[in-house]
Amino acid sequence: MSELGNLAGSYGAEWFGRPQHEELQPKVRPLLPSDDPFYQPTPGFQHAEPGTVLRSRDVEVAFLGLIPQPVKATQLLYRTMNMHGEPEAAVTTVIVPAEPAEGQPLLSYQCAIDAVSSRCFPSYALRRRAKALGSLAHFEYLLVSAALSQGWAVSVPDHEGLEGTWGAPYEPGYRVLDGIRAALSSEHVALAPSAPIGLWGYSGGGLASAWAAEICADYAPELDVVGAVLGSPVGDLGHTFRRLNGGIFSGLPALVVAALVHAYPDLDQLIQKHASYEGRALLESLETMTTGGAVIRMAGKDMGDFLDEPLEDILSSPEIEHVFESIKLGSAVPTPPVMIVQAVHDYLIDVHDIDALADAYSAGGTNVTYHRDAFNEHIFLHPMSAPMALHWLGDRFARRPMTDRVRTVWPMAFNPKTYSGLARLALVVAKIVTGRKIRRHRL
Repeated sequence: MSELGNLAGSYGAEWFGRPQHEELQPKVRPLLPSDDPFYQPTPGFQHAEPGTVLRSRDVEVAFLGLIPQPVKATQLLYRTMNMHGEPEAAVTTVIVPAEPAEGQPLLSYQCAIDAVSSRCFPSYALRRRAKALGSLAHFEYLLVSAALSQGWAVSVPDHEGLEGTWGAPYEPGYRVLDGIRAALSSEHVALAPSAPIGLWGYSGGGLASAWAAEICADYAPELDVVGAVLGSPVGDLGHTFRRLNGGIFSGLPALVVAALVHAYPDLDQLIQKHASYEGRALLESLETMTTGGAVIRMAGKDMGDFLDEPLEDILSSPEIEHVFESIKLGSAVPTPPVMIVQAVHDYLIDVHDIDALADAYSAGGTNVTYHRDAFNEHIFLHPMSAPMALHWLGDRFARRPMTDRVRTVWPMAFNPKTYSGLARLALVVAKIVTGRKIRRHRL
């Protein structure tokens, strides 16, 4: 192929015609993103505009990698950038419903990837025959399907990028918003460029959604982002590190450190200087583990046991304080309205961190609906709050007026509407596990 032809495949329709598109792949186990040529952009891609589709392909989606789903799924490789403004490529999986809603909206759903390994990327974990045991995206497909049942198209981006930089600031937002740009411009997805857009994510996905909500007005002002649901969006990763280290979920902050050493050279130098050989080897091994595998491997381990100085002295060093401050949400406030969902009795995310984030957003002028659930905990709050989140997003897509700055504490477990919504969600789940087509209905 000529150099011009290579550029045509790399840059896409904007300059040289259609981007490369691959038909549905043969029935073989998919390659990991780290090994799959689809994820590698052709040299010269950096000259394309952010959100430009570089390559696309049709893929088979399967629940748990085993149960094929009768949906149309297209993966898009697109141009975006990292936290330093350097061009890079990322992938999103765009799934369209069998029965589109009128004026079909686009929801960007951010999974809680919470890992460095590409085995946990949604673009891999959601595919048929993928080996991704321990990936959270497997289970979050249930919520993606609930959105499909509303008639919405759903973009599921690999918001950590090709290197799995979990916890890095800003760049998850760039990847989310550029994934939306790619979905709206792709002829293989066929969405209206003016489609209303919603954001939704929980825990690590809520963190990525919050970054996108904070930067969308400046980074992608042409996108019509009408609302964002931020479920337990972490808020302060530094505080979360101290909270979880040494406990059952010690693997989660350890995974963040394993990812951030690639984004912050000073952090890497500090670890090389003060961590034991065993500690450095453990961090390297975490890069190949799924989220579930890392949690099991690290349960009860204290990162301080692998250092030659007290952990608190290391955490109080200028290098670490700089990292913790830079990865903290709230440096900007979202322009679109947001719904924040947080459990009071959350053993992962401190409710006081999310209280502070909600207050900062409100003080900055964001219209905040804050459901501070006084009864629930971290894991079950996500599915329990799904009917409320979908209803709230549906109202935003329909341009219905909303009450300013709502704060609720009444537990969803005591609300009859929660159970009627969960009953409808159970019907969606039943169709997923039996591989049947999901028809449109409101939750």
